[in-house]
Amino acid sequence: MNTFARFAQDESGATAIEYGLIAALISVGIILAATALGGSLGNLFNGISTKLSGITVPK
Repeated sequence: MNTFARFAQDESGATAIEYGLIAALISVGIILAATALGGSLGNLFNGISTKLSGITVPK
């Protein structure tokens, strides 16, 4: 019975789970932000590439 009481009072596992949940939420936020900004960044770089391809560099 003493082992069960110690196990019930031990909070180290709960802390590890909390850190895991925080890391998962941060990861989801980063993925959502990258997805939302991905299209506009792609368009921006494509526009820059189009403008740079029309430039001739003298030798």
